[in-house]
Amino acid sequence: MRSVAIVGAGIAGLSCADVLAAEGWRVTLFDKGRRPGGRMASRRMDTAQGEAYFDFGAQYFTVRDDGFAAQVARWAEAGLAVRWPEAGPDAWIGLPAMNAVVREMASRHEVRFSHHVSGLAREGKQWRLLGEGMPAEHFDAAVLALPAEQAAPILTLHDFELARTALFARSQPCWTGMFAFDGPLPHGQHILRNHGLIAWAARDSAKPGRGGPESWVVQATPQWSAAHLEHTPEHIAPLLLAALHEATGSHDHTPIVHSAHRWRYALSAGTGLGCLWNDKQQVGACGDWLLGPRVECAWLSGRKLGRRIIGQAHEAAA
Repeated sequence: MRSVAIVGAGIAGLSCADVLAAEGWRVTLFDKGRRPGGRMASRRMDTAQGEAYFDFGAQYFTVRDDGFAAQVARWAEAGLAVRWPEAGPDAWIGLPAMNAVVREMASRHEVRFSHHVSGLAREGKQWRLLGEGMPAEHFDAAVLALPAEQAAPILTLHDFELARTALFARSQPCWTGMFAFDGPLPHGQHILRNHGLIAWAARDSAKPGRGGPESWVVQATPQWSAAHLEHTPEHIAPLLLAALHEATGSHDHTPIVHSAHRWRYALSAGTGLGCLWNDKQQVGACGDWLLGPRVECAWLSGRKLGRRIIGQAHEAAA
């Protein structure tokens, strides 16, 4: 049985894992996070009004590809996804939170969370993962399901052509604020777009299948986020709250809980390549940065890489 280590257990890495596992590969995923989600992350906060839920990464996903449509239909049938018409005619969200679909995908695989992979070592014809606490295991293949900026320095030591592709695929950052209130804000719409420094804001508690106290997610523009990238969450949260107050006319509303999160690599441009793979060394990469800045693109990239790895393995065995 051939083995593969996939670094990154977001939707791209898990999609690749699905394809390889279905062909009998032994798949092990490593992720620096503590739980499933990646950029489809959700957070729960306890308040005096009950638990507040925030989708603080991707706000929704769209469906255009037939294969992804079939996958989303299965999620919907299982009660893990539902349409969100207010965001658009083809907008979907996870249930009970955005990370539900990633949690379901991860449940089918061996995923080792809280494992920060810093590099790869080629030993003979196999790969060993580098990083504090990494196991002394060897794998026949290695996949980097990471943002381009994180994949590039790892690839540089093994395949400069793949690394160069990653180096030119730059992402834009995003500061995100999460705010819960003890009552509804005086704003009739559940979604705000392009209002001052706010690129997007949504009343998360009003999404289909949600509830709890009045909860808002506020995402800043890439330009503003880049200008404030190295500030602390404690500095950023009041600024995003002030922007939300100004946009909704809710200056008298003080949040009962609040937080801010910095996404350094939030929005990818997309290279259109689909995936990267070096068959000789058995190393490659997948992610939305290889197609486009959508959840569906991440899923498709992982699937494309999985199929490419299998196809070339079959050719080598023929």
